[in-house]
Amino acid sequence: MDSHIATTTSGYRKATLRIVPFLFVCYFFAFLDRVNVGFAKLHMLSDLQLSEAVYGLGAGIFFIGYFIFEVPSNLILHRVGARLWIARIMVTWGIISAAMAFITSPTMFYILRFLLGVAEAGFFPGIILYLTYWYPAERRGRIISLFMAAIPVSGLIGSPISGIILDMSHGTHGLAGWQWLFIIEALPSCILGVILFFFLTDRPAQARWLTAPEINRIEADLAAEAKQHDSHSVKAAMTDWRVWLLSLVYFGIQMGVYGIGFWLPTIVKSSGFTSDTVVGFVTAIPYLAATIFMIIMGRSADATGKRRLHVALPAVLGVLGLVGSGIFASNVYIAVTCLTLATMGCITALALFWSLPSAFLGGFAAAGGIAMINSVGNLAGFLSPYMVGLIKDATHSTSPALYVIAAAVLIAALLATRVPRIVDR
Repeated sequence: MDSHIATTTSGYRKATLRIVPFLFVCYFFAFLDRVNVGFAKLHMLSDLQLSEAVYGLGAGIFFIGYFIFEVPSNLILHRVGARLWIARIMVTWGIISAAMAFITSPTMFYILRFLLGVAEAGFFPGIILYLTYWYPAERRGRIISLFMAAIPVSGLIGSPISGIILDMSHGTHGLAGWQWLFIIEALPSCILGVILFFFLTDRPAQARWLTAPEINRIEADLAAEAKQHDSHSVKAAMTDWRVWLLSLVYFGIQMGVYGIGFWLPTIVKSSGFTSDTVVGFVTAIPYLAATIFMIIMGRSADATGKRRLHVALPAVLGVLGLVGSGIFASNVYIAVTCLTLATMGCITALALFWSLPSAFLGGFAAAGGIAMINSVGNLAGFLSPYMVGLIKDATHSTSPALYVIAAAVLIAALLATRVPRIVDR
């Protein structure tokens, strides 16, 4: 028995040390390339004479391309393997993200943001699917939380870096700081995509760095779990009411995540800070708190098995933070504190959410179901920034938009409690 436990532990430990840190770094740059337009906005809008509504539409149109190609991309990954397909995704999105430096009109802005969504479609749900090939449900909450900590860490580290790039690179070789921001932050994605092709292993059975007993133990755990999955086809997942319920939950949570992500630098700067570097460091504070909170809640979710509660409660915290940041928008210290609570809650709910669908979907149902949930939910990434831009243009304030976003997150929290108890096993 002791030997059995040791084999199980060592296999998962090796997998975690090899796979999770590398995927973490990849997602760090994926999310950074997705939302660094929020920092570029601080100067890009005035340079190109774009309105807040144009920015909001451009920031959000990324998710239209993402939505259209999400499910097909994940099904291709399931067939050809994560190693090849995720490498392709990373290289193409890096190239398109760098091309953002050369936009000159709203039309170019819209086209490149749309193409960036097409290029990145399948990356995140592909990783979630990939992790189901390596970890059973009772281990997945902690692993997904570690992987998705890349979101707040990209804000924690990326925000100061973005602010510094804007301040220090402006005018270099005739390019504005926001242009250098897109170029510099896109290069790592292309490099990592090439490395990933040679580094990643599609399945445990192909891992030469695992012993035969370790491979057998992991595959036995996954096979035992697969027998409990009650959906085995893409069609079954698409017609499963639980998948649609989870899509609505994810949509509401994403309203909060992207409402914060695309507008946080603007909100912080409007609180009275003038230096882009200072804005970057202040913007990092909410992401530092979110990183710590996410990891703690991920461990708690795995320990207690109460996955629904660990999605709903952080979402409620996000609601309180969003409402508070709107009410106290004129007080920089209270506003940043409330934005910190909002970021902690929304990002943690987002991370822990993914332990829900993977608890009952398997095989092609997991590939199609997870991709569908992610694509429908990410339509919030289109609606949220566009709505904020329209409201800000109309009212000259982000507070009314924050209240609307808070309402969406609250609905998501309530719906999370209605997910069947099967996910708490």
